[in-house]
Amino acid sequence: MASTTALYARIDTNLKENAEQILQQLGITPASAIQMFYSQIVLTRGLPLELKLPAKKPTAVGGLSREELDAELTKGWESLKQGAYSAAEVDAILAREFGI
Repeated sequence: MASTTALYARIDTNLKENAEQILQQLGITPASAIQMFYSQIVLTRGLPLELKLPAKKPTAVGGLSREELDAELTKGWESLKQGAYSAAEVDAILAREFGI
């Protein structure tokens, strides 16, 4: 059996609880998840995740002022005057602008 060692880390309580709920649903213990993460660090010789700023979020209508809403509606109207988009074009725009 391979020798093991203890790892201690301090993390936000809510983050830990939320992550552990997901791990439980996946049937993975926190120790196994950490073991997997460290294994991937060794295999990839770096962090096994892409570090980037989150994509900008789509505009939420409820959070806009009257002027901002008017500006957004005007942009939509102007884009309609230029022609309609196909579903594939809409998908490409959403993926490019919002990562969805």
